[in-house]
Amino acid sequence: MQDGYSEELLAQVVALPPLPGVYRYFDAEGALLYVGKARNLKKRVSSYFTKQHGGTRIGHMVGKIARLETTVVRSEAEALLLENNLIKSQNPKYNILFRDDKSYPFLKITGVAAKDGQGEAALQRFPRMAYYRGSIDKRHRYFGPYPNSWAVKETIQLLQKVFRLRTCEDTVFANRTRPCLLYQIKRCTAPCVGLIAPEVYAQDVAHAEALLRGETQALLQELEARMMAHADRLEFEQAAELRNQITALARVLHQQAVETTSDKDVDILAVRVQGGRACVNLAMVRGGRHLGDRAYFPVHVEDAAAVYAAEDAAAAPAAVEQQVQEAFIAQHYIGVPVPPLLIASEPVDKALAQALAEQAGQRVGVVHQPRGQHRTWLDMARQNADLQLARLLAEEGSQQARTRALAEALDLPQEDLDQLAIECFDISHTAGEATQASCVVFHHHKMQGSEYRRYKIEGITGGDDYAAMRQVLQRRYAKVAQALREAGGAEPAAGQARLPDLVLVDGGKGQVAMAREVFTELGLDLARIVGVEKGEGRKVGLEELVFADGREKVCLGRDSAALMLVAQIRDEAHRFAITGMRAARAKVRVGGSRLEDIPGIGPKKRARLLQRFGGVRGVQDASAEDLASVEGISRELAEEIYRVLR
Repeated sequence: MQDGYSEELLAQVVALPPLPGVYRYFDAEGALLYVGKARNLKKRVSSYFTKQHGGTRIGHMVGKIARLETTVVRSEAEALLLENNLIKSQNPKYNILFRDDKSYPFLKITGVAAKDGQGEAALQRFPRMAYYRGSIDKRHRYFGPYPNSWAVKETIQLLQKVFRLRTCEDTVFANRTRPCLLYQIKRCTAPCVGLIAPEVYAQDVAHAEALLRGETQALLQELEARMMAHADRLEFEQAAELRNQITALARVLHQQAVETTSDKDVDILAVRVQGGRACVNLAMVRGGRHLGDRAYFPVHVEDAAAVYAAEDAAAAPAAVEQQVQEAFIAQHYIGVPVPPLLIASEPVDKALAQALAEQAGQRVGVVHQPRGQHRTWLDMARQNADLQLARLLAEEGSQQARTRALAEALDLPQEDLDQLAIECFDISHTAGEATQASCVVFHHHKMQGSEYRRYKIEGITGGDDYAAMRQVLQRRYAKVAQALREAGGAEPAAGQARLPDLVLVDGGKGQVAMAREVFTELGLDLARIVGVEKGEGRKVGLEELVFADGREKVCLGRDSAALMLVAQIRDEAHRFAITGMRAARAKVRVGGSRLEDIPGIGPKKRARLLQRFGGVRGVQDASAEDLASVEGISRELAEEIYRVLR
């Protein structure tokens, strides 16, 4: 064992069992560094502490290890699933991580949705198809997942053309007295007014579900058989309806290029790695139809790849692409249904395939070198992965160029542009009420949404943006000033509040003067304050930068990369402030409805209260005596209002 580690840690390593499991490394501050799986915990973990890693990435990680935790499991498959659950939930620095994307959309065909006698029966007889995103309700049927909302809506339009199922909300359906426009353009059979029998509508629903499952040939054969049966019985009107359905279905299938392969549900994965970045392109086939794709970009690729490659000297290190693909499969299918077939651009470990099958409760086939139609799908996914990764690298290169341009224009340090930090503030309110300030954060060449903050501004005159700016800057930087004083002017210790390289305020001389006062009181560097002032005619691209330390204004020019970055950060601060203000305003409106919910408060009394006290907040702040002074409000009612709103 190497020196430099605590005796407790080394003793723990020596005592590890030769069993499958998951291990976790922590640094001295308790931050999780790495999560790994092992067929033999003792052998794998010991390898970290018996080798010389030098100044490599894995050497940097191993040098930080202060604590170890392990969990023994029954199999390598279990270890793999636990490992990736921990990676997704705890975000260790040295693991490849695919951040949670928004949930996938589904196409839903409803079951029972009402709770009252006849309405419930009608809704059950005439199910509705709809776009859906969220948790699954067993009363309904779901098809998907789809890669994006467009794919769901396009599928709904397809089904409307062929089977004319309803898409209206249940409340609309229950209150219709005549057919809507969709009936007129032959996209609905108007079950709302009884223009189709429930049993005929049920057949259309069953056929739509068969199409969604990819049973196209069987569906066409059934429709043709029913059409001929109606014709034999001289029921020509019904035969003509089925003929129209068959024609529409054949046209749609031709337009949608439904594949002739027997595979109904398939996921196709293509991985590309370049310039320290990676892209996994996931294409989806559902019901035999290629629905499109979605690109994923993992983080920590370089650090994690170095650790993975050095994990087991006895085994040949896997290519980075294979490592990225394994991380994606293990993390992605934690919360998404696994289709019966995966087509992958890189080899897939047998233990991973086994873990997927155990999790899904069904056999999952994995194909690495496909042929025929499968090969075509994989080639398409690879091409899209190349395009998406090239776009990402171009955007990141452009963003780094903007950061450098701003640093040059404002004479900021350029030694480590990745660490260049900018914070921007904006004020928003509704006619002087519900004032909020936003602070957005930029570093590592991009906006850092997890570090954004909103501040509820109180104790100022409504509409006084200068006072609001003073308050938010004091609240934001008072701890920074204290940390600097405690450090004696040196750089504050890790984990303490730090002053960004640039503080942007959305406004001109007035806002900058207010920021200068706050920084002067706190003893902070005035050179870091820059105001973004609207230019002539308030036109975009003509903004001027105003400095708190007395420098002349700077107009960077419409085509300046530096101004593009400033505008991007300023606009993001404004967007974040507006969304916060709207949320606060919505809460005020909800409060208004609470007032009307109090027994004895009708529209007239509510209007008198709001008029007397200037809004819901005024009513909430009023005493029972003040409330009782309003016309129509008795003492007992005033006390009840006071109790409910407090």
